[in-house]
Amino acid sequence: MLSAAIHRVIIHRKPPLPQPPKHRRCFCSVTSIHYPPLRHQPQWSGLHNWRRSPLNRDRHWGPNGPIHEHNEIELAPSSPVFSSCSSLAEMGSLVLSTADPLAKAKLSHFAFAKWRREGLQIGVSEAPSRPARPDKPQLVSPKDIPPPKSSNLPLNAYMLHNLAHVELNAIDLAWDTVVRFSPYMELLGEGFFADFAHVADDESRHFTWCSQRLGELGFSYGDMPAHGVLWAECEKSSSNVAARLACIPLVQEARGLDAGPRLVNKLTGFGDHRTSNIVAKIADEEVAHVAVGVYWFVSVCQKMGCTPGSAFADILKEYNVELKGPFNHSAREVAGIPREWYDRSTATKDEENKLSEVYERLACIISMEQENSSMGRPPK
Repeated sequence: MLSAAIHRVIIHRKPPLPQPPKHRRCFCSVTSIHYPPLRHQPQWSGLHNWRRSPLNRDRHWGPNGPIHEHNEIELAPSSPVFSSCSSLAEMGSLVLSTADPLAKAKLSHFAFAKWRREGLQIGVSEAPSRPARPDKPQLVSPKDIPPPKSSNLPLNAYMLHNLAHVELNAIDLAWDTVVRFSPYMELLGEGFFADFAHVADDESRHFTWCSQRLGELGFSYGDMPAHGVLWAECEKSSSNVAARLACIPLVQEARGLDAGPRLVNKLTGFGDHRTSNIVAKIADEEVAHVAVGVYWFVSVCQKMGCTPGSAFADILKEYNVELKGPFNHSAREVAGIPREWYDRSTATKDEENKLSEVYERLACIISMEQENSSMGRPPK
């Protein structure tokens, strides 16, 4: 049986639970975090190593790939912005309230670095209703996004700007998950918040690379309109952790696995190998983020006592979330998403096969009954 508290946070979406007592401090370190085992669910083979990996210092894209920025890292633990913060959730709330994109990316990294190095508590904080945003880019409807030819940007910068917008939103999506569900730390476990803070750090690095490369091309983030669809999906799932996991990592971030190779090929065909290398690296690292989503979605479903595949389908239907192909089946399989979760044609075939097996068993039973019945009849 589930506790009433789990029902409130996962199913019935009641107001948040009361905050823990002020004197109660829940400290954790990366090496001591417990991750509950999952039953009968394949996982990305690199998940353990990703969780235990040292702080990633590759904040700059050098001539041959990502390189460290030592000076910036050394400032992280002593950043004055976080001087009044004593928890991961409080720092995440500050990141969400920061409007300047590059400052948001830098603070995101500082927050994760400070939490890991000082062993701060997860804590509890309140997430803003919407993250702070710069004046540019102007947010418009997706149908009002200009096509490449009328955007005043070359194709490589156009595609990179779109990716930068995705990565900036991804920073906020990850921190919102940490902060918004922080009152439920005892239910979800400290590993949940450690994973999504780690995702936020990765996304901040990805945005920094995109911003750097846009500058090298003579442009900057905000030079063309963008849409607010990504955050709209986040708002819809703001009071249901299972829906948040289904809608964000298992749908939005999984789309990155689908689109990444196509984007790399287009950039290579355009002749911009430097940008294509950046995008390829980002796409490769997104596997971890989808794997994190799979892990915690299955974990929540197991606590709820429901089947993950069925729960995923029910959530997408309830929240009117559309799954769009073409799908990168191999990358999704590596990340741990079963194909029947998102490919209805596969699910339909499985259902047909199961029905076929049932019909065959019924036919066999009927045949045996008829045979037994005929054996018991007297001869004519």
